[in-house]
Amino acid sequence: MFFIDTHSHLYVEQFSNDYNTVIAKALEEGVEKIIFPGIDSTTHIDMLRIANEYQNNIYCMMGLHPCSVHDNYIQELDVVEKYLQHQKFVAIGEIGLDFYWDKTFVKQQLEVFNHQMELALQYKLPINIHTRNATQETIEAVKPFAKRGLTGIFHCFGGSYETAKQIINLNFKLGIGGVLTYPKAGLQETLKPIGLEHIVLETDAPYLTPVPFRGKRNESSYIKIIAQKLADIKEESIEEIAYVTSENAKKIYSL
Repeated sequence: MFFIDTHSHLYVEQFSNDYNTVIAKALEEGVEKIIFPGIDSTTHIDMLRIANEYQNNIYCMMGLHPCSVHDNYIQELDVVEKYLQHQKFVAIGEIGLDFYWDKTFVKQQLEVFNHQMELALQYKLPINIHTRNATQETIEAVKPFAKRGLTGIFHCFGGSYETAKQIINLNFKLGIGGVLTYPKAGLQETLKPIGLEHIVLETDAPYLTPVPFRGKRNESSYIKIIAQKLADIKEESIEEIAYVTSENAKKIYSL
């Protein structure tokens, strides 16, 4: 039994003193592959450096996070394109729309999102989508690209069954993480009728830590907690959850 953490930021400052220990713990717990999403030029070097240390276990995406879209977004997109020209990545991500923290650059966020979806089609890569307070706007933006063959994952899905169906109809997967363990989130009921073929697992470490560690730093090893909760909801074995979700991830990312 092994797992794939399809979304983990083990290269950020919260892990600067012990990332080797955290990765070793994840490997011991059966997390054989971890996918790092890109954020912006301030983190790409650290991300790639750590991935290079664990070439058999860690894979990277490249992209500009919507919360990093500021006045210099043209320069940031140039950085993304230069990396794509010279290195291999498993996806464009994490990209999307975030209207939660700041709406100053809403127009630019959409421009950046569309540009990176074009890059994904150009490089024949899937995308990993971040969306917050902008889910329907994100789905509408993706629709014309999905018709052209674009696919990927809606990271950190926590929406309704109706929203999940819209995403599935675009041929995208649902990235399920620690929110699944939060009783008041409603995600447990949402996922009951949804087939495992539409789901991948993620931690989003160091964020969205699952119960019983909520409030502490999240880690990739906690993927097993999320998998067990999903197994309970679906009335399946954790082995089945591990197998199906890992196969889904391998297909999406061509691992």
